[in-house]
Amino acid sequence: MNILILGGGGREHALAWAIRQNPKCDRLLVAPGNAGIAQIAECADLDILSRSAVLEFAQENAVDFVVIGPEAPLAAGVADALRAAGFTVFGPSEAAAKLEASKAFTKEICDACGAPTAAWARFDAEGPALDYVRAKGAPIVVKADGLAAGKGVIVAMDLPEAENAIARIFGGAFGEAGAEVVIEEFMTGEEASFFVLSDGERCLPIGTAQDHKRVGEGDTGPNTGGMGAYSPAPVLDEAVQAQVMDEIIRPTIAEMARRGTPFQGVLFAGLMIENGRARLVEYNVRFGDPECQVLMMRLGGQAFDLIQACAEGRLDEVAVNWAGDHAMTVVLAANGYPGDYEKGSRIEGLEGLADDSFQTVFHAGTAEKNGQIIAAGGRVLAATARGESLADARARAYALAEAIDWPGGFYRRDIGHRAL
Repeated sequence: MNILILGGGGREHALAWAIRQNPKCDRLLVAPGNAGIAQIAECADLDILSRSAVLEFAQENAVDFVVIGPEAPLAAGVADALRAAGFTVFGPSEAAAKLEASKAFTKEICDACGAPTAAWARFDAEGPALDYVRAKGAPIVVKADGLAAGKGVIVAMDLPEAENAIARIFGGAFGEAGAEVVIEEFMTGEEASFFVLSDGERCLPIGTAQDHKRVGEGDTGPNTGGMGAYSPAPVLDEAVQAQVMDEIIRPTIAEMARRGTPFQGVLFAGLMIENGRARLVEYNVRFGDPECQVLMMRLGGQAFDLIQACAEGRLDEVAVNWAGDHAMTVVLAANGYPGDYEKGSRIEGLEGLADDSFQTVFHAGTAEKNGQIIAAGGRVLAATARGESLADARARAYALAEAIDWPGGFYRRDIGHRAL
């Protein structure tokens, strides 16, 4: 099969790494890709938000299957355009992608199907939103309603921080994503991620993970896109997973189908777990990053069989074959991230590093210049490994990270501390 992956981050490198191992994969194309992906696939400079450009590229290259990695092309309706032209696509429709593209929409779905989540309210003007948070007090959570590249959520621990967040969002800090604001109850507990494939009717859980959002060790400092992750998540035991499937996932899938917008793709549920019960924090309609890295490390080549069955409405024909293992990824980020950081610093030491089914380095924000790998983003690499225990996976992942010679970058040295 000729398989096209849209995206160019660590998530897409992990997907490409897993799919490349599947014997069904004859030709692998990734747009736009990155320097690491270019070592295992053909990369193409393509505007993945343009439905016409993606469609033309897929037709010219006789693509059989398309995997859409990031949320933005899904929200732009790229999957719809490809399906309308006869392509098999992994990823939800524009209408179903509203589960991530609009936080208010997700809350409405939860209310309609009875899924447990935080109390909430929505506002399209600054004044009423300020009145609301002043009446409720802090801590409280303020969210830009739309897609804001993972930066539109502010967990305000005091009232001035909440007021400032509202002013910034309505002041245009997140563009159109901030046309409306969703304000939520602050939930306590332990946060974890649950990944489920849905073909529009059936659901198949494919793994759990926990990531470290804060930039600093001990989970301190500002939030980031994720500084590391591990799988499975101990807090998501079998009993909690069963509750999540019964009370959150299946009711959501049923409600989406009832509305005539069935969800097909991966549903990434961010959960808050307290006293053995979970509530929904938010949905994403694609794999997480860096959670995808640990999931693909554990799934390997079977990942494509699962993805294909999901896209073709055959989830009842497949099952996940777990090895009973653990995986961890450690993100290497550019100095200064998540604030201002420099691009273009050279990365040495990548050649000769272990690259097999137990360990590899996924590229996120990298490029190649004159034969040299350089940093081209905030989160740049993800040293990823698996082992019989989380401690084994941790030792391998950190051995990879320590072998990389990059004075322009840094990484946390306590990934997995909650579980270990």
